[in-house]
Amino acid sequence: MIGARAAERVRQTHRAGRGRTWAACGVVAALVTSRPCATADSETAGGLLLRGAVVHTVTGPTLTRGDVWLRNGRVVAVGERVEAPGAQVVDLSGLHLYPALIALNTGLGLKEIDAVRSTLDQTEVGAYTPEVASWVAVNPDSELLPVARANGIGFFEPVPMGGVVSGRSGLMRLEGWGVRDMTVRAPLALHVFWPSMDLDTRSKDEVPDPAAWKSLAEQARERTGRLRELEDFFRQAGAYARAQDPNRPPRPAAPGTQPIWEAMLPFVRGELPVVVHADEVRQIRAVLAWAETNRWQVILAGGRDAWREAGRLAAQKIPVIYEHVFTRPERDVDPYDVHFRAPAVLHEAGVTVLFSTGAGDASLVKNLPYHAAQAVAHGFPPETALRALTLEAARACGLGDRLGAIEPGREGTLFAATGDIFDIRTQVVRMWIAGREVGLENRHTRLYEKYRQRPVRATAPSR
Repeated sequence: MIGARAAERVRQTHRAGRGRTWAACGVVAALVTSRPCATADSETAGGLLLRGAVVHTVTGPTLTRGDVWLRNGRVVAVGERVEAPGAQVVDLSGLHLYPALIALNTGLGLKEIDAVRSTLDQTEVGAYTPEVASWVAVNPDSELLPVARANGIGFFEPVPMGGVVSGRSGLMRLEGWGVRDMTVRAPLALHVFWPSMDLDTRSKDEVPDPAAWKSLAEQARERTGRLRELEDFFRQAGAYARAQDPNRPPRPAAPGTQPIWEAMLPFVRGELPVVVHADEVRQIRAVLAWAETNRWQVILAGGRDAWREAGRLAAQKIPVIYEHVFTRPERDVDPYDVHFRAPAVLHEAGVTVLFSTGAGDASLVKNLPYHAAQAVAHGFPPETALRALTLEAARACGLGDRLGAIEPGREGTLFAATGDIFDIRTQVVRMWIAGREVGLENRHTRLYEKYRQRPVRATAPSR
């Protein structure tokens, strides 16, 4: 039976004409089939007491039979026997309780179907567009959001693409009534896609279009020019920041201000991180030199060849959002497991390693824990892998005191699973976002139920 609040929400959606038909059907199906959630009264009164689970606190020891008390969207107490007067008790015996995973550097919410242009909203025209805000373009009715949520993902970072300085990202919850409800922090980071450092060494006779052939000297000059443009852009942004009152926050809508330079203020002042996307070792070396001569907070994303410069990355304290665990080796001299082992090599050198399925990926964000699991199978410590998907990811977002662990005072966004989250056989069975239980139904589960109940036709008699 659909509750009063849920039914009213469906009626409001119908009256406002918001959402597509398939999205509305999905909401109704989820409301009808989902597990009964805590009522508003229990949320605001005694809260919820999650009892008897294996609690992976991340910041402390794992409790083999622990209790977690949630109230007003936050964790109130954690322990082996918590007393919570007036709380609704939820028995989680035999299940594992984790803080929700954080998916950094994704296309989730901005991409739906690659072959349908109208569902793609991740790229912007122009090479330097720092004023672009990815979070406002997120589709809250995307079918891919509940798919990711069903495997323990509670937060995601939609990344803008398309230019050199492609825009700013924010951190979003995987549940909410519209973009405003879903946004946790925005802006979160500025995204820079480092210019290619490759040179085409083919002769003029070897290229398909000889008219487009360029000598190595020409290519080198063009590459130097692209790097100089990037350096000049940040230099102008720095000059604009120095001309402003250092205590004045950015105000893009104010008369006389420049939206491009206003968007750059928190990044050139070192208040928010600059995420630089680079894969090839020459790109990474150029990024390291650029970061060393500036005061930006730099995070390296992609990082296919980062293991080759692990020592310098550690020395400069630059975290790596590694997205190439399952990438095929680029060089024929590299072993088959070079990218399986890369996170362990970076970790041993002292680099903070985070995981991503890729900036352009949306449909496979659900596989995020298995990227970390593959690294664990090749030497990456399992405890560090869990921290990389939770606490360290939260710290990279500037929210290390609010998210990423199960301890008093933090947001109560958790999920219960049947076993180790790094085991592909494990199933996520329940989830709470900000203390409120949400359904795990999605397009996959609806199709599964539909075809599981298909009629069985009698076999035609053989002749």
